[in-house]
Amino acid sequence: MHAFGMYNYLHCDSWYQDSVYYIDNLGRMMNLKVMLDTALGKPREVFRLPTDVMACDTRLCASIHFTSSTWVTLSDGTGRLYLIETGERGNNASEKWEIMFNEELGDPFIIIHSISLLKAEEHSIATLLLRIEKEELDRKGSGFYVSLEWVTISKKNKDNKKYEIAKRYSLRGKSVPHYAAVEPDGNGLMIISYKSFTFVPVAQDIEEKKDENMSEKIKEPLYYWQQTEDDLTVTVRLPEDSTKGDIQVQVLPDHVNIVLKGQRVLEGNLYSSVDHESSTWIIKDNNSLEISLIKKNEGLTWPELVVGDKQGEFIRDSAQCAAIAERLMHLTSEELNPNPDKEKPPCNAQELEECDIFFEESSSLSRFDGNTLKTTHVVNLGSNQYLFSVIVDPKEMPCFCLRHDVDALLWQPYSSKRDDMWEHIATFNALGYVQASKRDKKFFACSPNYSYAALCECLRRVFIYRQPTPMSTVLYNRKEGRQVGQVAKQQVASLETNDPILGFQATNERLFVLTTKNLFLIKVKTEN
Repeated sequence: MHAFGMYNYLHCDSWYQDSVYYIDNLGRMMNLKVMLDTALGKPREVFRLPTDVMACDTRLCASIHFTSSTWVTLSDGTGRLYLIETGERGNNASEKWEIMFNEELGDPFIIIHSISLLKAEEHSIATLLLRIEKEELDRKGSGFYVSLEWVTISKKNKDNKKYEIAKRYSLRGKSVPHYAAVEPDGNGLMIISYKSFTFVPVAQDIEEKKDENMSEKIKEPLYYWQQTEDDLTVTVRLPEDSTKGDIQVQVLPDHVNIVLKGQRVLEGNLYSSVDHESSTWIIKDNNSLEISLIKKNEGLTWPELVVGDKQGEFIRDSAQCAAIAERLMHLTSEELNPNPDKEKPPCNAQELEECDIFFEESSSLSRFDGNTLKTTHVVNLGSNQYLFSVIVDPKEMPCFCLRHDVDALLWQPYSSKRDDMWEHIATFNALGYVQASKRDKKFFACSPNYSYAALCECLRRVFIYRQPTPMSTVLYNRKEGRQVGQVAKQQVASLETNDPILGFQATNERLFVLTTKNLFLIKVKTEN
């Protein structure tokens, strides 16, 4: 539902903001351009999918991403990916849509993000594809997993006109990502999601995987580990007659390496950073090695010790489980609400607003390296709820907006800044609280110059929240007896239709709203 049920069918060309696109039920990609302030030109067909695609029963919605000013990536919803060279789309004379790559890539998917790279004479396009697939071995969970496929398609030189798949990586997780994007240099990607993602081989035989899982169950773990809010403890069984000289332990802020008698037992990137200077190890009972790692991010629960490593076993502390159960004992009863008239009656969920709900699972922001295929950065977002993403600069990664208390803060990722990869670029005052009260909201966006934010409901109504602007007249707050210098305004637009809203896009000066029968243009005056 999160992946496909709330899909935005209207696509704004971030390289030419006055141009929007949608694909109709006949498979035609239609383009509309702004001619006057509040007038759109006639719909223009720029591309058409094959007719047999529309008859496919398992087809997803077709998806588009504007890779560069001259390239577009397109999915037909059946599992086929198109790379299309368009020419300069802002110039009708030079615009010509031509298919440069067209290949079946497996199960149906939608395109999340894509970039264009030019290194020496090699031109590449990297794209992220999202699928929901069945998990044959998952009998306890939902029976599905989320697949993110990172595909790089290249042409080696100018003389060679054929584009071919150069790299193909796959990540798996148990939740649909809120945000996923490839870095501008193609060296990594960033993901915001509830559940963590890990790289897996693309071509993976199911039978081999079953045998692998069975052998993993039979084989004794190489190490055991447990954690508290502040630290982690790793226990490794020592070979017979081991001495202190046989043990080599190297702990770095994001990496661990353990060698026993010349044999490497464990090596890899840690799930998150540790204070390596405070980390220690001792020999316990002459038969085991115990390593203590101090977490840098206190309170962060690690789902795994070393990213992608399945050789260890996590041990839950029974004392901790008992303490948690004891703290929760007063909340349980054999009867349903046995005494509602007591001095502390139970909470009535119907009186709560969405903004009062505490999210059971917090999201994490992760950065994956394209060479090592491992996480290099993990940030626990805690209660900072993800709201939306927006392209401020099409040459950079999309920005993402998070709720911070009652406000909404916009963050711009920069892959080139390894020590400060996320920069706060704008704040929408009180927007975090206000949006939570809109129970029927469907799409959320803001203008690339952050002058306003907007959201729409499933039907009719569009809410516009402007940034505070200086007053042209004198205004006093009577209660506080002070002059008000700036005022933030909220406006509501009601569309003259009862058709459901299917798409929503915001530019610096306009809002575009797509319904089943019409495309509405709302002029947003940015001046006071």
